[in-house]
Amino acid sequence: MALKCGIVGLPNVGKSTLFNCLSNAKAQSANFPFCTIEPNVGVITVPDPRLNKLTELVKPENVVPTTVEIVDIAGLVKGASKGEGLGNKFLGNIRECDAILHVLRCFDDGNVVHVDGSVNPVRDKEVIDFELQLKDLETVEKNMVKVQRAAKTGDKDAKARLDIYEKLKSYLEEGKNARGLELTEDQQLLVDEMFLLTAKPVMYVCNVDEGSVVNGNEHVEAVKKAVAEENAEVLIIGAGIEADIAELDSYEERQEFLSDIGLEEAGVHRLIRAAYELLNLQTYFTAGVKEVRAWTITKGMTAPEAAGVIHSDFQRGFIKAEVIAYDTFAELGSEAACKEAGKMRMEGKEYIVQDGDVMHFKFNV
Repeated sequence: MALKCGIVGLPNVGKSTLFNCLSNAKAQSANFPFCTIEPNVGVITVPDPRLNKLTELVKPENVVPTTVEIVDIAGLVKGASKGEGLGNKFLGNIRECDAILHVLRCFDDGNVVHVDGSVNPVRDKEVIDFELQLKDLETVEKNMVKVQRAAKTGDKDAKARLDIYEKLKSYLEEGKNARGLELTEDQQLLVDEMFLLTAKPVMYVCNVDEGSVVNGNEHVEAVKKAVAEENAEVLIIGAGIEADIAELDSYEERQEFLSDIGLEEAGVHRLIRAAYELLNLQTYFTAGVKEVRAWTITKGMTAPEAAGVIHSDFQRGFIKAEVIAYDTFAELGSEAACKEAGKMRMEGKEYIVQDGDVMHFKFNV
């Protein structure tokens, strides 16, 4: 599925270093602003121990993991909403993304220049929020102009639109992000049509030093307090440390390094999984001797829709789905054992696919 997360933040907060750790596509990392001029795109494998277990049990000829697309977007400066710096390009690239990973510098280091001269992640967050809010205000006001005349004549649809636009305008003018505004389902559909920047789901990624990767620091606590009302996730990661881990040759060396600093797994693994969740995605599996594969779907998809991710013919001619819960498959060890134990279910068109389902589709076209 062509869904992607954009890594954003002020210049020199560690975006490109983090991107390098996430992807084989190497963005230039340097101690100066705007070292990333064009957005770099990486298709990142999502770590999933369930896929490893299925591979171990089935022993297929081929294994295909699921992925998420990550975009490293050029750093933003004050005035971006008015076209300052790389503002227009930056904002356009964000608009093309489905979710935002907002990297905040939460470490002190005199050798790494900060664009504003001092370390203050809450201020940095507010700089970007302000620019995105201004751009969204511009979008909302343009839409208001389009419906105002029709609303005055009593057009119900235009009036409904104008009401929500006015509500949004007031909310943005208060310095708040659109994602925090409580809306009805119908109102949300109207807002979604505008592709507002501050309506996109966001995760705040606190880039810290080695001593803060386990428990955080005062900068991280300040960020958590600042975003408490946004219902957004805050993730702690040390981009510099992740870069060191990526340079190690073997899995054993990486695990030993992680153990030495008090971590069970690399921060990038947590970040990739969190990005996958942020996009409202989940995984189902197909498992056979030819191939074990993880498939990406949006949460809430029905069995025919999930089948359509494999091929449109599967959805068009859907008959039924054979489903085994992952935990059952892992416990019993094979599809045959699950069938024998009566643990394989036959599901129809209304079935909502669950995360981790092992599935086989019957179809006819």
